[in-house]
Amino acid sequence: MDSFQTIAAASEGFFKDRGSKFYAFAYPVQTEAEISQIQKQLRKKFYDARHHVYAFRLGAKKDIFRASDDGEPANSSGPPILGQIRSHELSDILIVVIRYFGGTKLGIPGLINAYRTAAEDAIDHAKIIKKMVNDTVHLKFEYPLMNRVMRVIKEEKLEQITTKFELACEISLHIRQSQTKRILEKFNQIYGLSVSV
Repeated sequence: MDSFQTIAAASEGFFKDRGSKFYAFAYPVQTEAEISQIQKQLRKKFYDARHHVYAFRLGAKKDIFRASDDGEPANSSGPPILGQIRSHELSDILIVVIRYFGGTKLGIPGLINAYRTAAEDAIDHAKIIKKMVNDTVHLKFEYPLMNRVMRVIKEEKLEQITTKFELACEISLHIRQSQTKRILEKFNQIYGLSVSV
């Protein structure tokens, strides 16, 4: 559970049925605050659209998710978008589908198909990437331990976030979650090194 798929950058999709136009916008997101900010911008830009339907899913565990029909018949629009997010096994993603009504009612099956297809088109136009879930580990040590600490960092190909090299040294690292326990055991064998997660 220390990696998941998301999209690299914002993408767009489109679907048209009997005059109704469905514009889909997919965004990589990490927080609900970010999501509401994007929704505000879209509502401002597409103020004349009848429906702003959306779904999102967040986190490596994919356990934070929501779907809204925004005035469309219940479960006809938000859940089909969420269904596309799930079937592509994505997380940290928001998809908003904006509908301009074309004068002809599509019925529930028509709406389900339209919102699902528009969302899928946005995903198809996105670059899907794999994201690792990392722990941030802080090391504190005296300068003479530098070689031993750096040896572990080099062997394990660890990503250094911040470094401070003086008499008292500090390094912050990203460690892939599934590797954290094993690598901490290596660091803990260095006497005089203080490790915190």
